[in-house]
Amino acid sequence: MDIQKAMSAADGLDAYQIDAINQMKNGCILCGGVGSGKSRTALGYYYKDFEQIRERSGHEMPLIIITTAKKRDTGEWQEECRLFGIPFTGDLIVDSWNNIGKYVGEIGAFFIFDEQRVVGSGAWVKSFLKIVRANRWILLSATPGDTWKDYIPVFIANGFYKNRTEFTREHIVYSQFTNFPKIDRYLETAKLMRLRDSILVRMDYVKHTKDRHEDIWCQYDIPGYRSIMRNMWNPWTDEPIDTAGALCYALRRICYSDKSRLEALQKLLGIHPKAIIFYNYDFELDLLRVFCTEHGIVWGECNGHRHDEVPMGDRWVYLVNFQSGAEGWNCIATDTLIFYSENYSYRIMQQAAGRIDRRNTPFDILYYYHLKSHSSIELTIMRTLRDKKDFNEGGFYRKIAGSREKHGS
Repeated sequence: MDIQKAMSAADGLDAYQIDAINQMKNGCILCGGVGSGKSRTALGYYYKDFEQIRERSGHEMPLIIITTAKKRDTGEWQEECRLFGIPFTGDLIVDSWNNIGKYVGEIGAFFIFDEQRVVGSGAWVKSFLKIVRANRWILLSATPGDTWKDYIPVFIANGFYKNRTEFTREHIVYSQFTNFPKIDRYLETAKLMRLRDSILVRMDYVKHTKDRHEDIWCQYDIPGYRSIMRNMWNPWTDEPIDTAGALCYALRRICYSDKSRLEALQKLLGIHPKAIIFYNYDFELDLLRVFCTEHGIVWGECNGHRHDEVPMGDRWVYLVNFQSGAEGWNCIATDTLIFYSENYSYRIMQQAAGRIDRRNTPFDILYYYHLKSHSSIELTIMRTLRDKKDFNEGGFYRKIAGSREKHGS
């Protein structure tokens, strides 16, 4: 490592980042909002940790960064590492969460787990728990956990509990009135708060920008919507609807296809001629492509079909699919983000909003427009996101089915 470059990069950190570094320790979660500079802060801590270990033992500590495939492919982490004089050699590896299993068996390295994915009990969590036994590590997250259950893998990794069974036995009471495991309440939450606070390092980041969120209410085909609900029939495929996913897709398609949504979009672009537009489905993309063509608007795309660069000029839109572009890239060329539709996931919505909310944006006010209707599915999604939860298709489907059964439909 080039120590002079590392020191220079460290000098460029803001006071709140340096304060976070001084609080960090092995096994901690660095918590900061999207755009707060978690990556550079994490590298600052790695540099500090690296120097302490090298001075004590002479041991060189390889850096392995596990991040999203998008961030790996765009080279965002590699660019940050260059500021610290960390060369992209065998001692620096940037890889995706999909490949975390490759690093089981690694010994004596420093792992940065970016965009925290260690929730649940799947393959990623199992690999994570094996890796942390023989390496130094930290986690980065804007949303570290909504429930105590989300913290179980990190608590185990820090040695607070031997395994998930021990945590469950001490802290979880399951409901007796459901046919599937549902947590009724947690026990000894004061202990859980103490454990969480011992590993959670919050970045005291004061934004220079102000966010303005506005709901833009659009119309929808009410008779068509009610027909789908009543008959459970997909008018596009001419097939019966027999799953929660199929029902939600059909209802959302009715809402998002209404011409009033494109009319609202046209008005917004008259005020904000450069905007990023997020959407969920290909049929929305088709509508937006036609819209841009008809109105002579230059556009670029980030989705499973294309990965264009953000357009340049005085008038453009960038059409971004949530699954392809909610994270791993930034844009400071516009102050406007339009949600043509909203995503089911609160975390994805937060990540998407962060594409324009960066420390180096030249704008003081950031505009977020949420296009939506008063349909039952969109109102339910809205309420769920406001509660910082994820919309559940199955729960919505069961509610609709129960209502139809009650009324004899």
